[in-house]
Amino acid sequence: MLKLFEYNWQVREDWFRWCEDLSEEELLKERVGGVGSILYTLFHIVDVEWSWILGLKGEPETEEPPFEKFSSLKKVKDFSSRCHADVEPFVRSWTTEMEYRILSEPDTNGKMVSFKHGEVMRHVIAHEIHHIGQLSVWARETGRKPVTANLIRRGLYVDYN
Repeated sequence: MLKLFEYNWQVREDWFRWCEDLSEEELLKERVGGVGSILYTLFHIVDVEWSWILGLKGEPETEEPPFEKFSSLKKVKDFSSRCHADVEPFVRSWTTEMEYRILSEPDTNGKMVSFKHGEVMRHVIAHEIHHIGQLSVWARETGRKPVTANLIRRGLYVDYN
């Protein structure tokens, strides 16, 4: 599981670098599909990862911070760095014993719902990959080549040749 988190973190950093050549207007432009804009999508990816991991750590979840406070590439990158410093140690300490622990929390209607920790971890991974796909579509709409989504050739796995 760690390798897929590392993959997501690498791809996220690639997207941050990709965004450096876009104007603020292009980063904040409302787009069709997804959660709105390129910059908000990156913010959303970070916030969702951080929120779920806080829950798994048993720490109180925070309300989603208002995006208006993070509406620049630098601010979203800084937010990502701060959240990553909190998330990475937990992900690196993951053990198979943690897989079936239960996270219980109220849903939007106040009804208690429960999830296995392993399910949540995989959801967080898939959530980011889903949104990276949306960013790739929008990248092509801007006339630019998207960040590669390839898992291989990222140095994540030992070369056995």
